[in-house]
Amino acid sequence: MYDYVVKELPEVVSGNFEQLNTSQASIFGHSMGGHGALTIYLKNTDKYKSVSAFAPIANPINCPWGQKAFSNYLGSTKSDWEEYDATCLIKKNNNAVSTPILIDQGDADKFLAEEQLLPRNFEEACKAVGAPLILRMQPGYDHSYYFIATFVDDHTAHHAQFLKSA
Repeated sequence: MYDYVVKELPEVVSGNFEQLNTSQASIFGHSMGGHGALTIYLKNTDKYKSVSAFAPIANPINCPWGQKAFSNYLGSTKSDWEEYDATCLIKKNNNAVSTPILIDQGDADKFLAEEQLLPRNFEEACKAVGAPLILRMQPGYDHSYYFIATFVDDHTAHHAQFLKSA
């Protein structure tokens, strides 16, 4: 998926929509896709003007989902996992992050309670390196479509402000 999102998709879009400038792009996602958006952005701050996420798996090295996936795909050495973990990446890429990262997280999300998402770990890492982060804990919201639908306009506006200034 990484190569598809970072390399192939921009080529397809620019090849079919010549009026679009794919060098002016932003990225966002939900849950695992939110984690993907964060890691893709942190590895490609030269390609993306901004990033946002809804309930991302923010520190997979330290959650059961991530540990299972990483050990199956990447082996058992945790140090090999760091380049795929947003919390580890922000510690390495703090100087490259110039626009605030926006994360919305429902406080009634069962995966938050199950210690799968770990947004506070990402928040602590951002604070430690001075990377700008807007982490909004949304009261009463879970992991559902309604959570995303409620706040997607905020994310669109977040990206628009940085795309307009580019």
